[in-house]
Amino acid sequence: MPIKRESDKATFPRILIAEDDPLSCGLLEMYLEEAGYPYASVSNGREALELFTREPFPIVITDWLMPEMDGTELCHAIRNNLSDSYTFLILLTSQNSPDAIVEGLESGADDYIVKPINPAELRVRLKGARRILDLEENLKNSLEEIRELSIHDPLTGAFNRGYLDHQLKHEVQRAYRYQHPLSVMICDLDHFKKVNDTYGHQTGDTVLKDCVKNISASIRQNIDWVARFGGEEFVIVLPETDAAGCNVVAERIRERVALNPGAKDGGLVSVTASFGVVTLVPKTSIPLSSPEDLLKRADINLYQAKDTGRNRVVSEVLLI
Repeated sequence: MPIKRESDKATFPRILIAEDDPLSCGLLEMYLEEAGYPYASVSNGREALELFTREPFPIVITDWLMPEMDGTELCHAIRNNLSDSYTFLILLTSQNSPDAIVEGLESGADDYIVKPINPAELRVRLKGARRILDLEENLKNSLEEIRELSIHDPLTGAFNRGYLDHQLKHEVQRAYRYQHPLSVMICDLDHFKKVNDTYGHQTGDTVLKDCVKNISASIRQNIDWVARFGGEEFVIVLPETDAAGCNVVAERIRERVALNPGAKDGGLVSVTASFGVVTLVPKTSIPLSSPEDLLKRADINLYQAKDTGRNRVVSEVLLI
């Protein structure tokens, strides 16, 4: 199976050719090579599907009539294949009747070319395919940006309250399912109103962003996570973390916040933080505690930390 490599200057997508006629396949390869497209060639639909399953292609050009699996069957199979990226399908046919064209497009093909292939027409069809693929990629990127914005706090970059409510429920369910501890802490910046009143809200925003940076630098990436609970309060969730481990993390964050003051017009704004911590230790596979219970206990412990001097950690263990 000949595979042509994309040149350094080419930016075209790789194309999969399914064509059982050697002459037609050779001409198509020549046209693609002249136009700068990298490609791979197979002789029937079954081979094409097997190769596509191993390494998906952005564009597939398939003959209609082939042994083992014809072009329309291949189009159906590719459309039924779950993929994060779209595949543009071009059907080659010697039938130019409206009914045949409709049948081919209904099989999942995006476009068709009537044999014999005209190289100028092929280039135009591929240009249209690239335009569709670019639009699809731009749309996917835009949707991902929208999704990220929908779950993050725009000021600090931490997750927002909606994500907290949704994800913490799953963390509790997972803790009970696998009988693993789950630690939750609420971090509250001490006397934050005084920062806003004294230095202004812009400085207060900087302090909040610095706080999240200090938290993020103290927890495990892609395992632990932090969400803005409201105002100057943040919830930090530590899956599969016992009380001892959680207290170590809480103290680490507390020290980082106190030792890394925020900037203010070339000066520094010193702040401290208080922490209310709760560690859930499941004793059954049936959830007997809820996210609301954990947040309530953490909040009670936070107020105790505030009442006993601030800039400290108060924790407890729930054996439920």
